[in-house]
Amino acid sequence: MSDNRFFGTHRPWEDWLGMLLGVLIMVSPWFPMQVSDVVDVERSHLVLNSFVVGMLVLGLAQLEYVALHRWEEVASIALGLWLIASPNIYGYSEDQTLQLWHILLGGLVALIGALQLWQDWNLSEQDLAKHPQ
Repeated sequence: MSDNRFFGTHRPWEDWLGMLLGVLIMVSPWFPMQVSDVVDVERSHLVLNSFVVGMLVLGLAQLEYVALHRWEEVASIALGLWLIASPNIYGYSEDQTLQLWHILLGGLVALIGALQLWQDWNLSEQDLAKHPQ
């Protein structure tokens, strides 16, 4: 019973986890690279994509921490799914380490967004405004 209440209420740690995931997404292109690797034109697209998606995830998590709205969770789910699909869209699926990182991080972002959306689904606008900070 207590586990249901734990996952049934939107908690601030979920927003902090979203912020951490945003930062990890921003720096993820450098996880599999060696220090001597040079970012060329082909790789710059995935670096830019990772940076933009990471900044958006970070910004949405900060917005959720301050003022809670359902569209923020829907946007988080969409960003997580975009990050999962990015290796196939930008053609770096042969880099299996980065592909694994983006699938893992995107899955976590989408999972946290879905959990938060589920937690907030039946709340009124007044209840959403009382979100703990």
